Amino acid sequence: MKLLLTSGGVTNASIEKALIELLGKPVAESDALCVPTAQWGHPNPMCGPAGVRDFVVGEPPRLMAGMGWKSVGVLELTALPTIGEERWVPWVREADVLLVDGGDATYLCHWMRESGLAELLPSLPAKVWVGLSAGSMVMTPRIGAEFVEWPSAPDDRTLGLVDFSIFPHLNHEMMPENTLPVAEKWAEGIDGPAYAIDDQTAIVVADGAVEVVSEGQWKLLHP
Repeated sequence: MKLLLTSGGVTNASIEKALIELLGKPVAESDALCVPTAQWGHPNPMCGPAGVRDFVVGEPPRLMAGMGWKSVGVLELTALPTIGEERWVPWVREADVLLVDGGDATYLCHWMRESGLAELLPSLPAKVWVGLSAGSMVMTPRIGAEFVEWPSAPDDRTLGLVDFSIFPHLNHEMMPENTLPVAEKWAEGIDGPAYAIDDQTAIVVADGAVEVVSEGQWKLLHP
């Protein structure tokens, strides 16, 4: 897949330009599916029915669904095992982009595997995956124990579709603990490369290449 891994979504013109380049066509000509599943696994009061609703309809601060897509649908992963692949796989194949919300990355990882979506992804080379926070972290090998909030998570491992980890929301005003020194200490426990990125930064992965697109702050912690 083509990946646009963000901390805060499509928050500036540079990230939006990168998204359009990955799509190969304008947003207004592209069909999107929203994946809110990660929210259910996180205890933060902002994650839940109201947060899912805001993400799906594109309310601030989760604006991705409100960017002016040709069409927007909702793909709730917890429902997929009960309806059969013959029904939901065409929905995924026909969409141009998956918009994947934040929450708990280990919970999202569990349901991507349980639903069969994780197994399907390698067969979708033209699909664009836009992750927001946990929606990006789920693609990495590990997220670090500090970011595991789902009580049933066996450990901090996620899908490992990229070979680096992500520390999101760097220097976020609502997350004063997410400083660079904290990120550097977190990275010491991660076996492999890791990026600290703020909400004005995205990591683009396409055709085997990794590129950072940013109008904010970021740092490669372990080359």
